[in-house]
Amino acid sequence: MIGDKIKHLRTKKGYSVSGLAFKSNVSKSYLSNLENNKKSNPSLDILSKIANTLDVSVDYLVDDQSDTKEKCLDQEWVNLIKESIKEGMSKRDFSEFQVYLKFRKNLLEQNKNMISK
Repeated sequence: MIGDKIKHLRTKKGYSVSGLAFKSNVSKSYLSNLENNKKSNPSLDILSKIANTLDVSVDYLVDDQSDTKEKCLDQEWVNLIKESIKEGMSKRDFSEFQVYLKFRKNLLEQNKNMISK
């Protein structure tokens, strides 16, 4: 539910209910009711404020199929990306590395298939 996702993301970011309420300009009581699933139909405006503060999309908050743990960009990834950027890595470098990883994965799968035949 939306409330569970908000609570998970809030605690992961280290925000208290009061802190998130202040940063997102949503009342503390309303936010608490959302997290405790007492309010189940928040407005798009409220969701947008909360999503922006938590650095996620509104779609992510309302998508029942997504797994919070899998989709949430944790601090370790954020730090890794920031450090890479400081070291001079560009978006293009990231893209090329991604292509390399896909190539490597396909190559390993081909080798595995050849060995098993």
